[in-house]
Amino acid sequence: MAEAVPGPESQDKSLKSRSSGSRSSQETDRTPDKNKSDGSETVSQETATPPSDVVELCRETFQKTAEYLQGELDGTIEDYKLLESMNKITMNKYAEMKQIALSVSGALNELNNKYNQLQPYLEQIDQIEESVAALEQVAYNLDQYSKKLENKFKALERR
Repeated sequence: MAEAVPGPESQDKSLKSRSSGSRSSQETDRTPDKNKSDGSETVSQETATPPSDVVELCRETFQKTAEYLQGELDGTIEDYKLLESMNKITMNKYAEMKQIALSVSGALNELNNKYNQLQPYLEQIDQIEESVAALEQVAYNLDQYSKKLENKFKALERR
């Protein structure tokens, strides 16, 4: 046969009887209500007023717990406000960096376009430089040749 397992009502009764020592003053009575036709029971409870020091301690405990939880919530709120502030600052910095990058990109494109426009002139300058170098070499050779001629002419005059 199955044993009867004590339900929550009997656990409440045993806890109450242990704490007060008096079982009859805090026990829950279940009395059938004869006026109801469906056979349901009504529960009536007689509760004893707890001592005032217990009530005060409970109030103090709840108050301190509420203060603690409020402090935790305030700290969390401050953390979120700080994160929000940091996110806004970071967002502004990235927006500034984006503007700088866009302006650098625009300036680079402009410089590339100018370089492409100047490229034919730069090639002409390179050609002129090569021509000048060749002309310098010819002038140097001509100077050397004229010195040799001058020396030969002076040698012929002395004889």
